[in-house]
Amino acid sequence: TGVRVPLVWDPHPRGAPPVPGARLVTPNRAEAAQFAADADGGRPDGDGDGGRPDGAGDGDGGRPGAAGDGLAAVAAQARALAQRWRAAGVAVTLGADGAVLVAGDGLPLVVPARPAVGGDPCGAGDCFAATVAAFLADGALPSEAVVEAVAAASEFVARHRSPGPVPAASARPGPVAAHDAGPAEALARAVRARGGTVVATGGCFDLLHAGHVRMLEAARSLGDCLVLCLNSDASVRRLKGPGRPVVGQDDRAAILLALAAVDAVVVFDEDTPAALLDRLRPDIFAKGGDYSAAALPETAVLAGWNGATVILPYVEGRSTTRILEEAARRGP
Repeated sequence: TGVRVPLVWDPHPRGAPPVPGARLVTPNRAEAAQFAADADGGRPDGDGDGGRPDGAGDGDGGRPGAAGDGLAAVAAQARALAQRWRAAGVAVTLGADGAVLVAGDGLPLVVPARPAVGGDPCGAGDCFAATVAAFLADGALPSEAVVEAVAAASEFVARHRSPGPVPAASARPGPVAAHDAGPAEALARAVRARGGTVVATGGCFDLLHAGHVRMLEAARSLGDCLVLCLNSDASVRRLKGPGRPVVGQDDRAAILLALAAVDAVVVFDEDTPAALLDRLRPDIFAKGGDYSAAALPETAVLAGWNGATVILPYVEGRSTTRILEEAARRGP
């Protein structure tokens, strides 16, 4: 057919070397150091530390070095291995620190990982390689594929949380900007286990404004964590019309997660978050605006476990619709 299928090779120290011409090779940090050491007499970066990028022997979870020397060494190893293996690119995974991609003669791309407190990293490397392969097969650039793979691996670790102490209130379970509610459910269970109060809210949050921020801060003050149920793009279009949302769901989720008041964001496709709330089982559902509790379908859902639905004060003069109307009135 003449169609070239991108090859992703996840190497193993006791396995065969990558096939020449691989689109991307994905060793972890310890593997990259060892492969480079084998090719260079045990001195991959000239520091005589046995092939470890910063002298640490902690494998895939090793840190690249606060001063950046470790990252430089990892990038140099990746570039040397790409040449040795005749690969189009090498992406070295760094565990909790993300990944470094070297492709061609360009500068290395460093992709930090989002924090996933208390998660189990077993299997994260396989998740990374599989995600890279899927995105490359779909036509993504290696840089795009690696960014998506780091995010997927971080979410994988967050979902596979090990039992243990609940993180402090300021810590987060890892960003939850997808349809998978697993990490948010784990956070809710942990907060309840220590006797805390789980608060949830929901909405479109298109063109975030001061009214949104004040409402979220008020909701967070009601308990010990706030899970935000975010309408997907398709859901917003059904509710608001074909011209909405102005901001896509991934960007809306990222902006919301940057707020100190928000502990987790979960995207849902339905018109209301009722089904998602049934999974999260919050103690309180807080809604901003001029609603009555009886008019919200969430009220009946929370009644199933004696949860409370509350309305937070409406901030007069603040709305996305008004912002869009004012922008249209002013024109270009």
